[in-house]
Amino acid sequence: MKNRQGLMLGLILCFGLQSCSNSPKISESTDQLQGKLVLTGSSTVAPLATEIGKRFESENPEVRVDVQTGGSSRGIADTRQDVADIGMVSRNLKEAEKDLQAFAIARDGIGVILHQDNAVESLSDQQLVDIYTGKLENWQAVGGTNTPITVVNKAEGRSTLELFLEYFNLNNRDIQADVIIGDNQQGIKTVAGNPDAIGYVSIGTAEYTMENGTPIKLLPVGGIAATTENVQNGIFPLSRTLNLVTKTQPQGLDQTFIKFAQSKQVEDIVKEQNFVPVSE
Repeated sequence: MKNRQGLMLGLILCFGLQSCSNSPKISESTDQLQGKLVLTGSSTVAPLATEIGKRFESENPEVRVDVQTGGSSRGIADTRQDVADIGMVSRNLKEAEKDLQAFAIARDGIGVILHQDNAVESLSDQQLVDIYTGKLENWQAVGGTNTPITVVNKAEGRSTLELFLEYFNLNNRDIQADVIIGDNQQGIKTVAGNPDAIGYVSIGTAEYTMENGTPIKLLPVGGIAATTENVQNGIFPLSRTLNLVTKTQPQGLDQTFIKFAQSKQVEDIVKEQNFVPVSE
């Protein structure tokens, strides 16, 4: 009887203190993040979000991060319509978009690119305007070879287009484009494959591809060299913030991912892709 009473007392103490090796434990898996995040929008933000997503998945094995491009306008629309959990937008929100929540994850610039074999090393803002509006049609007019200029423009709905037009005080209907492209990689491939082409893309994306052997070069804008360093220093005139956006104040998995994307834990990824971390 004493042994039985002693055993019962031990079991009561054991469950009360939750310290016995054979007592029930809360499964660690219940504390793990679970679910799927869908991000859509800016082609500038997408490669960065993809790499951040991979690291997030490695730290949270029960989470999947699906990143889709389509332009900043798609990111805005999909977020509003609950098609995406998080939108990607490579600019600040407009007044008409202030119903959304924006969270900066990096900064970037927009640079003009030529093929590396093009003899032209710089163009004034007015020369760029004249090229894009069809007033200058031959490279010889700006110190290049006697060949026609191939003008590469961005498609509607791309924030890179909107910021380019705003900086140069242009209307898209006035641009005389030979080629219309969507994302940065399409623009870079088009210029890299045509020595007479001119385009404009993310500086970070251009630098990253140049470091990997793509035959393009960046021209100064407003007399300032188009470099990530000058974006970081705040002196490059055509720069923008790269944002993640949500329909409401984020909670749960959305909130955790956004905080992760803004943290020091991914600063190396931001720098590897030639963007400027928000902390700098």
